[in-house]
Amino acid sequence: MELGTHHELPPDKKKIHAKAIRLEWLTIAYLISAVFFIYLTLGSSQAMKTAWFEDMLSLIPPIAFLVAARYRHRPVSEKFPYGFHRAVSIAYLCAALALFSMGGFLLFDAIMKLIAFEHPSIGVVQLFGHQIWLGWLMLLALLYSAIPAAIIGRMKLPLARSLHDKVLFGDATMNKADWLTAGAAMVGVLGIGVGLWWADAVAAAFISLDILHDGLKNLKAVVADLMDSRPTTVDDSAADPLPARIETELEKLRWVRAAAARLREEGHVFNGEVFVVPTSDDALTEKLTAAQRALNELDWRVGDVVVVPIPDLSSLRWRPEAAERP
Repeated sequence: MELGTHHELPPDKKKIHAKAIRLEWLTIAYLISAVFFIYLTLGSSQAMKTAWFEDMLSLIPPIAFLVAARYRHRPVSEKFPYGFHRAVSIAYLCAALALFSMGGFLLFDAIMKLIAFEHPSIGVVQLFGHQIWLGWLMLLALLYSAIPAAIIGRMKLPLARSLHDKVLFGDATMNKADWLTAGAAMVGVLGIGVGLWWADAVAAAFISLDILHDGLKNLKAVVADLMDSRPTTVDDSAADPLPARIETELEKLRWVRAAAARLREEGHVFNGEVFVVPTSDDALTEKLTAAQRALNELDWRVGDVVVVPIPDLSSLRWRPEAAERP
């Protein structure tokens, strides 16, 4: 049997991918330290415990990205003729499922604390021979867990867009929004300090909702990808323009009357079929081969795309939307 082609990143994308890998290792090292410092100042605050869980969950996307990075470039084989690009989507699914599950659990736990009217307290600790309210140390730990994460997240966003990497993009948006988690936890800690016992559980519920929202959003996106939905931009805000661009480029050829691209995302690359209506059958095999090579040079994300001649586009059950054309 003929195996699919082995798709590699172009040289400029390899450099960006290498930078993303370094950033993810930096993220893991930083998050481990943030988890450690928050653990030292947990106390009895539910908001602090939820922020601690959130930081631990934030380790999943970078780990998933690094694991997928080791598998996605493996060459095709007889058992896996399309390669291992789906490793990116599988990593994305694991990260999204973990976020969604833990967000739901933490939200339930926070609501139970409110129903039970639990009154948490924050004591004092001995530090360098002085008694210090533990809440001040909690606030410092929360600041440390938020500010560097937001900076790292902003650094990852352009890399994710350049690589069309949804795992990296999801990780970046989570990091960038960590200040919300830290801010909510700070409100909870200060609320305990001024005697508002319910502020802690409300802050924990807010953080849980943020985790749950991230998990649900990413889960919907990755399930759509695994169900071979039409390709979308890295932030899932719109249809990706590449299929329409492919159709336009093919219809510029003299021998093509009409074209329709049906593509699916497999990690970073787009695989699928492009249907063309030829004006004649003269040297059709050579023309189809040349068209396929041209598509591979059109965009680095074009993977195993087959050009298929058909009599007319009306024979397709699926029809491209004219509104998507550039």
